Amino acid sequence: MPAHPTLWIAIADGEHARLVTRAADNALHTQSSLVSPAAHQQTSDLVSDRAGRSFESASPTRHAITPRTDPQEKAQLAFAHQVAAAINAGSFDQLVLVAQPDILHAIQNHLDQPTRARVTGTLMKNLVKVPDHELQPHLAQWVHPIVRKA
Repeated sequence: MPAHPTLWIAIADGEHARLVTRAADNALHTQSSLVSPAAHQQTSDLVSDRAGRSFESASPTRHAITPRTDPQEKAQLAFAHQVAAAINAGSFDQLVLVAQPDILHAIQNHLDQPTRARVTGTLMKNLVKVPDHELQPHLAQWVHPIVRKA
């Protein structure tokens, strides 16, 4: 492992993700961002047609059939898979995952084995909207300043 390992911090929620790295000046900087195609869409925009209908067994009344999965949740899980694929394709030595619990678990489940071995920490918190310069206090456990020898 190099003297100063490359650290990636993947910060995600159900619609947005960003990959943050530590720069030579010890500051955290967003290197890339991902946005879900379903971001800011309503559930009605995510499904192709209305829910099916069924007759009630005791009367001629009809009711809509509730879908088995929520389209918003399905879109978020698909986005988590996309985030995991971007992380799997990356080149780094250490990885910290930061996301709300359901998205964090979905990302972890889609990481390949070599990438999982490089995960050094997880934080169950939504920090997507936190600016780069305010991330340090949340990540101090994993992000230590690089000391340069003179």
